[in-house]
Order: sequence, then structure tokens, then C-alpha cells
Amino acid sequence: MNEPIDYVELPGGALPATKEFYAIAFGWSFTDFGPEYASIDDAGLDGGFSADSPAGTPPLIILKSTDLEATLASVESAGAEIVAPIFDFPGGRRFHFRDPAGNVLGVWAE
Repeated sequence: MNEPIDYVELPGGALPATKEFYAIAFGWSFTDFGPEYASIDDAGLDGGFSADSPAGTPPLIILKSTDLEATLASVESAGAEIVAPIFDFPGGRRFHFRDPAGNVLGVWAE
């Protein structure tokens, strides 16, 4: 099993202002998925901004899996705490876990 880092999700705060800042500062463009989420189209790494995440929340690193259930079983058996069980989202399914250092990461699959 090899789940590479595939996506970075950042807190979006006031999403229109956040998008405007990154568009002006770095020339990024976005695809909106409703009023609370925008994916970054051209930053060199897949990612997005979530207005649902409180300001100052650490970025959510998301790994990609080819077998979500097997990856969930693997992280559980390694001692991770599952903080969000498998759920659907536009583009696939994912879950979130807390590692022994307290970091929260996500894992997704198509």
C-alpha cells in the first residue's frame, strides 16, 4: 500500500476575500463547489479552501488511496483515532484520522 500526499485543504475564512487575495498575490484561479468551498486550479499542488474550517486551523493534508476501506483498517490497526468515518464528497469518499502526534489527516478515494 502506498498512499501519496495528493491534496492540501486550507481554511478559507471569508472565501471571496481569500480567493481575491490569492488571485492578486499569486495569480491563482479557482473552481467553486458551492459557497463554502473552492478548489485551487493552478498552484502546482492540488488543494482548496474550505470556509467551514475556522481561521487558524492547520491545513488538512489528504492522502490518496486505491482501497479506502483497507487504508482505514491499516491506520486503525496502527493506532490512529478515526475523527471522521468514511463520507461522500464531490469527487469521491474520504475519512479523517488523528495520528499519535495529534495531526489530523484525511484519506480519499474515487
